Amino acid sequence: MKNKKTLVLGASENPTRYSNMAIKKLREYGHDVVAIGRRTGIVLDVEIIKHTPYISNIDTITVYMNERNQAEYEEYMLSLNPKRIIFNPGAENEQFFEKAVTHAIQPVEACTLVMLSTGQY
Repeated sequence: MKNKKTLVLGASENPTRYSNMAIKKLREYGHDVVAIGRRTGIVLDVEIIKHTPYISNIDTITVYMNERNQAEYEEYMLSLNPKRIIFNPGAENEQFFEKAVTHAIQPVEACTLVMLSTGQY
């Protein structure tokens, strides 16, 4: 399986949050993970940061923020030029979905956890 470097946007140290579960599952499947959240912290070996650094070779951005909270990150996400952006349940954003398409980024409305467990990631 190919390592798909993934940015988890909306990362949380709270083990009941889906972003936290996704970080753990992505690491379990051998993917490199960068995590950005509202608060700093650590999940397994992944540091959650609050700033938005340039990250090279991002394959996937998986979003765990609602549409309103995504707004400040939209240009940043586009600047990383990922192959795809996964909008997890609760993160659907029709306007940004369309914007991703115009930037040749594949938008996907799906659950990262389901995609990993069914081999669709």
